[in-house]
Amino acid sequence: MPELPDIAAYISALEPRIHNRTLLRVRLASPFLLRTVDPPLAAVEGRVLRQLRRIGKRIAFGLDNDLWLVLHLMIAGRLHWRPPGTPLKGRQNLAAFDFENGSLTLTEAGSRHRAALYVLRGGDLDKVDPGGIEIFQANAAAFRDALTRENHTLKRALTDPRVVSGIGNAYSDEILHAAQLSPVAQTRNLTEGEWQRLYSAARSTLDLWINRLQSEAHDKFPEKVTAFRKDMAVHGRYGEPCPRCGDPILRIRYADNETNYCARCQTGGKVLADRGLSRLLGSDWPRSLEELEELKRH
Repeated sequence: MPELPDIAAYISALEPRIHNRTLLRVRLASPFLLRTVDPPLAAVEGRVLRQLRRIGKRIAFGLDNDLWLVLHLMIAGRLHWRPPGTPLKGRQNLAAFDFENGSLTLTEAGSRHRAALYVLRGGDLDKVDPGGIEIFQANAAAFRDALTRENHTLKRALTDPRVVSGIGNAYSDEILHAAQLSPVAQTRNLTEGEWQRLYSAARSTLDLWINRLQSEAHDKFPEKVTAFRKDMAVHGRYGEPCPRCGDPILRIRYADNETNYCARCQTGGKVLADRGLSRLLGSDWPRSLEELEELKRH
């Protein structure tokens, strides 16, 4: 799912292309994409786009007459900049937003289309805001307060949009590795020093990737947004060496997601239980890197 740095890159690429441009027409290939009926979609056609805003992991397009289009890309939704009037061909093409200088198209891979489009009046924008704090607007105390209102693992707290805005599976892995904290540590058990590390790591990691992706977006439209980038420290790098200590990156798999981490740097050498494999191995599940290496040898 595109996260805060990816959404920031999209907005940087879109601003010089569509700011103060007229949205001529919206074409929908899938009627299920649109999740609202009032105002009607036709109300935004012929309106000038005045601003772009990020709301969590959503992109909000502000138009004349206080009308807004809000697009949630979900897991597999991606944006593309195409020549004006590019036809919507194929099952992956869901919508096109036509401007005089080009068409912004939405695609979504896979058969389970979850992307969503909303037409709202300005006063209703809070309806699509999950309410998490903005990391660059919150001080360390507000950050800690948000994450400790309920006691959860750090991984869950960082990826909950009601707690922190814009962070998902990929960048939570990167933040926790930078902070040298376990993804399964409980929020209410952290020391003062660990809170400082986590807060600093969250801001520095996101700032690094926002700047990097926005710089790339200045040169060309970000057509290939992905959660797996070669310069990431741990996310998507299972089995590869940790850039800090050289030990292999490990993972916890659950549902359609996985958490990547370095045992040496983040868990004091403890191998975290993978839900599937730990059930299979039971008491034979390795508790340390050394036991894991021994298990691999046999």
